Amino acid sequence: MPRTKREASETGIYHVMARGINHQLIFEEAEDYSRYLAILSEVKELSGFKLYAYCLMGNHFHLLIKEGTEPLPQIFRRIGARYAFWFNWKYSRSGHLFQDRFKSEPVEDDEYFGMVLAYIFQNPVKAGLCACPEDYEWSSRRLLGRCKMVDEAELFQVMPLEAIKEREREEVRRELLEPKIGRRMAISDKDAFAELKALSGTESAAGFQSLNRDAQKAAFIRLRGQGASVRQLARLSGLGRGVVGRLCRTSQEA
Repeated sequence: MPRTKREASETGIYHVMARGINHQLIFEEAEDYSRYLAILSEVKELSGFKLYAYCLMGNHFHLLIKEGTEPLPQIFRRIGARYAFWFNWKYSRSGHLFQDRFKSEPVEDDEYFGMVLAYIFQNPVKAGLCACPEDYEWSSRRLLGRCKMVDEAELFQVMPLEAIKEREREEVRRELLEPKIGRRMAISDKDAFAELKALSGTESAAGFQSLNRDAQKAAFIRLRGQGASVRQLARLSGLGRGVVGRLCRTSQEA
């Protein structure tokens, strides 16, 4: 099936997102986040794009950028190839790291620019990783007003710093008023991943994937007992949800 043609932005500004293959982690520890940001900075200089915001999550990332001398596909071929090579070398794995192509959404006006910026900064809060956007370490929001990698002069022309903060205050007020549906994960991704490695005696998702099914099942069962979901275990281990589900079911049936 032919790929859908990307929608071009008349402003050259895009909200870009990419996810790990099978929704698995693409950042396993602090060094990985730092390495990606270093590569992002290197390619920014090379490709001439403008960066307005970034947020790196465990298994995906969000960027708000404006094309420069190179088109978007070339920019992300550079970034993706460099980071995947390094990640695979570090964790002794092979194959694709990212799920399909990166996704890009054109940003055509100031109002939508503000909406996307707020969405990117709120990602860690929505995921339950922090209480406030500025508390999350791997987002440009934490350094807003002094982030050298971000083109802040242009950013604040579109949306001044105080306007960004006011929008965040509105988000907090809205969250307080909205009823909470469902329940938050009983165990965080950070704690679950640390426990997964400790239970299996491995140091990475790639190491866990090389174990036999009995060892994987034993770790999954312990983590399920601590409140981890099948979806969460699949994301952290890099195994398919169907595989994780079968291993958890066979233990219940045994």
